[in-house]
Amino acid sequence: MAVSATLRSAARSVWKPALLAPRSVQTLTDVNRRNVASQQPTIPPPAKYGGRHTVTMIPGDGIGPELMLHVKEIFRHACVPVDFEEVLVSSEASDRDLQNAIMAIRRNRVALKGNLETNHNLPPTHKSRNNILRTTLDLFANVIHCKSLPGVATRHRDIDILMVRENTEGEYSSLEHESVSGVVESLKIITKTKSLRIAEYAFQLAKEAGRKKVTAVHKANIMKLGDGLFLQCCKEVAGSYPGITFDSMIVDNTTMQLVSRPQQFDVMVMPNLYGNIVNNVCAGLVGGPGLVPGANYGRDYAVFETATRNTGKSIASKNIANPTAMLLASCMMLDHLKLHSYASVIRKAVLASLDDSKTHTPDIGGQGTTSEAVQSILKQIRGSAINLAQVRRAGKGDAILPLSAGPWVGQATAKTEEEKVFGLCTNFSPSPDIIELEGVQ
Repeated sequence: MAVSATLRSAARSVWKPALLAPRSVQTLTDVNRRNVASQQPTIPPPAKYGGRHTVTMIPGDGIGPELMLHVKEIFRHACVPVDFEEVLVSSEASDRDLQNAIMAIRRNRVALKGNLETNHNLPPTHKSRNNILRTTLDLFANVIHCKSLPGVATRHRDIDILMVRENTEGEYSSLEHESVSGVVESLKIITKTKSLRIAEYAFQLAKEAGRKKVTAVHKANIMKLGDGLFLQCCKEVAGSYPGITFDSMIVDNTTMQLVSRPQQFDVMVMPNLYGNIVNNVCAGLVGGPGLVPGANYGRDYAVFETATRNTGKSIASKNIANPTAMLLASCMMLDHLKLHSYASVIRKAVLASLDDSKTHTPDIGGQGTTSEAVQSILKQIRGSAINLAQVRRAGKGDAILPLSAGPWVGQATAKTEEEKVFGLCTNFSPSPDIIELEGVQ
């Protein structure tokens, strides 16, 4: 039975992810972006106050607050037209504080978030703040892009996997009770509607990103009704995409295949708990939790965070946290807001900084500090600005010249690109570095 046109239309109208970087370091081309955008009736929230976007920022627990400070520092140096509405919510926040955060996300429709710790020692009545936020806003699609990064030594190379996790049901339904003393029942909820929705999302994402295969991860051999329904929904949706190969794999075999031959996977779609486990395995394969960004998409809202949702509590305030994942998540957010040039500058600066092993933080085998890693990224951004200023000076702002070492590869119109990156600073006081660079005429 074919998936209803209504469901397919709804899945295609949700927020679409901006990927980490082309199958080579992956961003959609401008032509593809226009094609994808033309299929989306839902558009990002309008810019406010002279072309500037307002985004909700939730620093969270652990290393979240310090990483958010670095995000704001880098946005300031890159002159990004984004203002943050900061909302303080922690693991111990009251229900009122959490509702204020949800209200802020509804108001701005986009958020950048640190993880909120969920303490398993708290009473059963205490619900995960992260889970409440995702279900209340119906952020049903968790998308992460696990990709081998330059300069990071790992056992496996050439990994490039898009992972789509259903985010609102399954084992995370928070429905538990003790039927008799010593016997606890925990309900796993799988519905046809939500399974069809996430499957349609995964296949549409695969199509738009030029991917060739979608693998559904399940345990239908044991949970024949619950996971069986999920698998059947994936098969049903696959029938509408003849150009994409469909495969399915049992979750335990999936983890073994990932650590032995991860290159066989392209796009993966799975229920909630399996997604959490497999996401963490994949993050470990490409270097760890400090490197991989993540995003949560719904029909109306989008929330960006690190892929593995670790708080990093043990390394908080020690200046050794890896800022890469949070910065790449902020780049996904900028792409989502159609601020592609800003995202490109920051993303390429982050990836280029990984080539310098001296600034590698301890999680990827280095001895560098968070501050050193951020300074390396800022140096790359300044280098981009200098190259643009030189092109502008040589070409008087309108020549088509190669940008030799800057973040744009190939040919570009200097005036256009400079205006895109540094010419939209309405209501913004540029940093001393930007002011100095603007004087290079």
